[in-house]
Amino acid sequence: MAFEKVVVAGGGVLGSQIAFQSAYCGLDTCIWLRSEGSIGRTQPKLDQLVKDYHAQIDAMEAALAKSRADGEPMAPGVWAMGIADPDDFDPARCHGAVDAAAENLRLELDLSAAVADADVVVESMAEQEEAKIEFYKKLAPLMAEKTVVVTNSSSLLPSKFTRYTGRPDRYLAMHFANHIWRNNIAEVMAQPKTSQESFDAIMEFAGQIRMQPLPVRKEKAGYLLNSMLIPFLFSAMDLYVNGISEPESIDTAWVRGTGAPNGPFQILDVVGLVTAYNIVQPYTKVPGFMAPYNFKGISRMLKEKIDAGETGVAAGKGFYTYGG
Repeated sequence: MAFEKVVVAGGGVLGSQIAFQSAYCGLDTCIWLRSEGSIGRTQPKLDQLVKDYHAQIDAMEAALAKSRADGEPMAPGVWAMGIADPDDFDPARCHGAVDAAAENLRLELDLSAAVADADVVVESMAEQEEAKIEFYKKLAPLMAEKTVVVTNSSSLLPSKFTRYTGRPDRYLAMHFANHIWRNNIAEVMAQPKTSQESFDAIMEFAGQIRMQPLPVRKEKAGYLLNSMLIPFLFSAMDLYVNGISEPESIDTAWVRGTGAPNGPFQILDVVGLVTAYNIVQPYTKVPGFMAPYNFKGISRMLKEKIDAGETGVAAGKGFYTYGG
């Protein structure tokens, strides 16, 4: 089944991206927000996405022209599959789709009006359990029978909220990587009561918005990507806090040794050190003799950097300095 009307609840970093990508792909898209203040925080993110998409399209056009002129393949990491396939790339059409998305994407404060006749509601609110429960209780009586609900939660399993949705068979999770137009994966995760029909529908929806759908058939904290990424980042920080080496050398070892575009500390700066600090906190309760990494040392190191305002790329400084 092809979805036509998409509602994203929450205009944070990923909520804004999910909504903009849906609008870019021509779907009738709305972001529901709780207050006028939320609109003031969300609109600049959307304005920046317009610039990012246009810049990405220009970079893709230049890379494709150079590749054809040189007879060489494009450098890795240039192409954004969330925008277009290389063999079906029309820059003018893509720029037009960006402008249409910016014009047609709606911001709505009335939840009932936002979700009326929606095919899918994507809950992309802050990782606060009680706030999500309150939202689902308000949402449940307002939706059409057909509506499928997905949560974009990265740390809270959907089964925590199933009974509040009013439609346990049409509720599941869908997780994205940041910068979804470039890192275009969508991990679709069922909870025990999700119907196969709903699972298949969300897999199809992910394809509609140019994501590569990845099935996660059982609930797993961290889904696929973070289940691999978080131990990797812990391992790198463990090397640092135990005095084995410094971030630059650890990153160089990974990048030169594997051909990866970024090292773990570069990734941490993009993710943000506040997020990294929040992730590590539950692990600090693990007794030292059982802990695979120096979690307490990692926590102290991250807290010191956060207190110094060195929270990552967004702050202009994390493990590295940006801008200026």
